[in-house]
Amino acid sequence: MEMPKKYNPAEVEQGKYEKWVKAGVFKSDVESDKTPFSIVIPPPNVTGKLHLGHAWDTTLQDIITRMKRMQGYDVLYLPGMDHAGIATQAKVDARLREAGINRHDIGRDKFLEHAWNWKEEYAGHIRAQWEKLGLGLDYDKERFTLDAGLSKAVRKTFVDLYNKGLIYRGEYIINWDPETQTALSDIEVIHKDIEGKFYHVKYPLTDGSGFLEIATTRPETMLGDTAVVVHPDDERYKDLIGKTVTLPIVGRELPIIADSYVEQEFGSGAMKVTPAHDPNDFEIGNRHDLERINVMHPNGVINDLGGAYAGMDRFDARKQLVKDLEDQGYMLKIEAHMHSVGHSERSNAIVEPYLSTQWFVSMKPLAEKSLKNQETDKRIDFVPNRFEHTFNGWMENIRDWVISRQLWWGHQIPAWYHNETGELYVGEEAPADSENWTQDEDVLDTWFSSALWPFSTMGWPEETPDLAKYFPTNVLVTGYDIIFFWVARMIFSSLEQTGEKPFDDVLLHGLVRDEQNRKMSKSLGNGVDPMDVIDKYGADALRYFLSTGSTPGQDLRYSDEKVESVWNFINKIWNASRFALMNIGEDFTLADINLAGEKSLADKWILTRLNETIADVTRLSDDYEFGEVGRVLYNFIWDDFCDWYIEMAKVPMNDGTEAEKQMTRSVLLYTLDKILKMLHPYMPFVTDEIYQTINTETSIVVSSWPTVDDSLTFEDASAEMELLVNIIKSVRTTRNEVNTPLSKPIDIKLEVKDDNRRAAVERNKHYIERFTNPEHLTIAASIDKHDDDKTDVVKGATVVLPLAGLINKEEEIARLEKELDRLNGELKRVSGKLNNEKFVSNAPEKIVDEERQKQAGYQAQYEEVEARLNSLRGVE
Repeated sequence: MEMPKKYNPAEVEQGKYEKWVKAGVFKSDVESDKTPFSIVIPPPNVTGKLHLGHAWDTTLQDIITRMKRMQGYDVLYLPGMDHAGIATQAKVDARLREAGINRHDIGRDKFLEHAWNWKEEYAGHIRAQWEKLGLGLDYDKERFTLDAGLSKAVRKTFVDLYNKGLIYRGEYIINWDPETQTALSDIEVIHKDIEGKFYHVKYPLTDGSGFLEIATTRPETMLGDTAVVVHPDDERYKDLIGKTVTLPIVGRELPIIADSYVEQEFGSGAMKVTPAHDPNDFEIGNRHDLERINVMHPNGVINDLGGAYAGMDRFDARKQLVKDLEDQGYMLKIEAHMHSVGHSERSNAIVEPYLSTQWFVSMKPLAEKSLKNQETDKRIDFVPNRFEHTFNGWMENIRDWVISRQLWWGHQIPAWYHNETGELYVGEEAPADSENWTQDEDVLDTWFSSALWPFSTMGWPEETPDLAKYFPTNVLVTGYDIIFFWVARMIFSSLEQTGEKPFDDVLLHGLVRDEQNRKMSKSLGNGVDPMDVIDKYGADALRYFLSTGSTPGQDLRYSDEKVESVWNFINKIWNASRFALMNIGEDFTLADINLAGEKSLADKWILTRLNETIADVTRLSDDYEFGEVGRVLYNFIWDDFCDWYIEMAKVPMNDGTEAEKQMTRSVLLYTLDKILKMLHPYMPFVTDEIYQTINTETSIVVSSWPTVDDSLTFEDASAEMELLVNIIKSVRTTRNEVNTPLSKPIDIKLEVKDDNRRAAVERNKHYIERFTNPEHLTIAASIDKHDDDKTDVVKGATVVLPLAGLINKEEEIARLEKELDRLNGELKRVSGKLNNEKFVSNAPEKIVDEERQKQAGYQAQYEEVEARLNSLRGVE
């Protein structure tokens, strides 16, 4: 049972994970008759290192799965990674450019070789980080979004949706990234407020009778204008509908049309229509059968339809066009204008609304199915539940999803075009005469494959044993920032493809922020590498901080100091465990625990508190309230077990009978065993290290989760112990105040009016003697108090210390006045609650009773302190 004197996380964690994996403790067993419990890891992108958000995410998952494994479930914690199309391609492109290689020169197949090499390299880094964090993953089940099985699932899903009419190919205004030259879905666009300009331009009426004033923030798109639109009820323009204007600079004649989309009160009430370069104009164009003139190349350069501006970058063309409009007298005015502009999430380029032929998923039927599911008994529970409103709102207002991407790294769209006829064929495999067909070069949006993750990883579309046992999964743990990106897409994909929800619960956490509450980012340079934190403080300290540092759905502020305080907590656990094991002795094992027989008050109290803690930790864990779990465990371990029980255990261990010593050993080891098990999901390494000293046969990973033993609950013990602790704390506090060390004996008098309480104090006075060092200890129903006595009213007793010559009368009066103010404040607070009719009628009866008890206690203390003050002041 020998433990090193000092806790060293590096030594404790070294090699432990490898032993766990080698022993197969994390493996699921599809043939087991245990109740299944499954979580799929949100697959990290193979683009780089894991950040603190990943560490937080996976720690929460690992805590849940470790606890369930200990509770006897057959746990599958499934690992995997995402190919992350555009992000990975950008990284590989950058690496090739550094080597002087252009992907277009080497071609698609050769580029994909480089991309797969990148994937293998970074997958290795990610696995090493999983190991360092201690994640209990079943590596036999590891998946990748581009592996053969998942690719089959992607193709089947695409073909099924296409055959149902839910995937279509069409010309549409999409979000276009001119830098990476690919389409973006709405949620890949980051909107930023920037200072732009409103350009007010004259559009002359062709008959020479005047002009219309048109305002635009993107004058370069004028080159593709095909109409001017006004509201049909706008009295200013009723007579102009059907006439034409001449497009400035270009000279093209544009019809003036009427459409109720126009806001009469905004600007001049007339607006230009550019169907190929604006989504709203596109819809207007469809309603009025307008031509679509695309004046831009995919790279943001004006094409030949832009006339004199052909070959110019879109922003250079804007400058030149503005100058020409000014020179030719068409510019009425230019106003500064703050507006929200879309930027590509990946390249940060300003997004161009762009007319393009793309593949789309028709979202309305899928969204309706998801919303309907939330009204049934198969609904998914969001934690916190406010995020269900977020999910529903997005589903109710969803737009069709553009799923094609102009990339090489990803799932190539399973559609082929006949080389001669142009006929379209969609299927899971190429047509039989494949040499006559050319496959669509685009790939699918990364989220298309990760939307299938909970069931494709289990073997779907095959009817595998894993799918039958572990799907639907039990809980998804992820950040609230990807509800739209991923959570929603998994829900509608799973309901559509399998008829089942993908998971029972969605546990959402926030973002990790720095101490100044700023989001961590490369630009701010405030990011923290979790591996660096582990090197400094150990994985257990980081895991405990991440998992207990906030409530569900809330952001988390990172600071080294907070992680260091957890290290101190672990160090306290280490030292307490070491002390307990040294005192228990090497020959005393878990098998020797015998809790039948006579127990001391301290024994009964710690066993009762242990039962309460087990119940609280289990309940709070099931509710995902890990921050509260941390608070409960910290209070029990640090205060109750370390600071009080271990100290009180020294009394029988030093001076007790053999029977008392044996009971103390049993209670110490029993409590320590349960503490280690409750801590294990949070601190897997250090708990296993300590556990191995008391049970070399079994890893704590596969030990049993603690349960409440009602035979070890002693209701009266808590009240008795609370009274003793309050008395001991009071004496110690007073000793500190008057600079009287514990080594110096002093007279202590305890006034305990209640007969039962007084009897309890008498029974357990050896604890008071042990921890307060009295010269004489008096316990009575009434104590005569003198001016030079120091009195302290605690719940159930008054502590009287004759400190003649040790205290300053004026200082004591000042202290008591301060205490009187504090008690007055507590009385006002609790009276305010009890005088609130709403609180009294709505709060549970138990809570109201507790508040009444507090009120009575504070009142009694107030009267005692007031009497003592009057005595010192000489007031009768």
